[in-house]
Amino acid sequence: MESAIDATTLQVVLIVFIATLIRSVFGFGEALIAIPLLAFCLPVKIAAPLGVLVSIMVAGVVVIQDRQQIHLRSAVWLVLATLPGIPLGVWLLTSSHQALVKGALALVIMAFSGYSLIGRTPELRHDSRGWLFACGLCAGVLGGAFGMNGPPLVVYGTMRRWTAQQFRATLQAYFLPASILGMTGYLVSGLWVRAVTHYFLFSLPLAIPAVFLGRAINHRLTGERFLKYVYVGLACVGVLLLIQAIGGQS
Repeated sequence: MESAIDATTLQVVLIVFIATLIRSVFGFGEALIAIPLLAFCLPVKIAAPLGVLVSIMVAGVVVIQDRQQIHLRSAVWLVLATLPGIPLGVWLLTSSHQALVKGALALVIMAFSGYSLIGRTPELRHDSRGWLFACGLCAGVLGGAFGMNGPPLVVYGTMRRWTAQQFRATLQAYFLPASILGMTGYLVSGLWVRAVTHYFLFSLPLAIPAVFLGRAINHRLTGERFLKYVYVGLACVGVLLLIQAIGGQS
């Protein structure tokens, strides 16, 4: 029995390391890696809170590391716009339209990514309250429904032409309060159990170095090269969502 527990813990630690590295490099994307893989070795009710707890740790470290790179005004407006979208997302989660919404989202993300790779996305030279509200609201809806706030935030960041460093730091300034709110919900609902803390603490010795390694890689990415990686990442998100929608997965 002890060896099975050790094997599970090792799997969790490796998954968290990989997901944290991806999050630290690009600023988003770890949920698509961590939650599905963790669900293979842990119950979802443990995997989901664990993912959010790791998100708080990563966001906190990055915000401290690169606070000078944060577009604070953008982050604040995105967080405020997210709040009214969360209840709508939760409603979608409990409705019978999940597959349709997920499929439509996948097609939009894939179309945006494809167009961006072969053409050029619109550029916002200054913050736009309209776009901030629209992207923040969509992030809240997707976060409430699927735990996937990232894509609309990535769309806004690419239109603002944030550098790789600004991208990473500003998204973490958004994810930090959003993740704290999410973890508070898990705590209130009784889902922050001892097992979540156990796996989180065991993951820290590799997760923390992953944040610093990701920062080093992020600082080597510049301009169009970074944006191309982001677009490819978004396209992968879209493909995975479409597969889930067709397969009828929640």
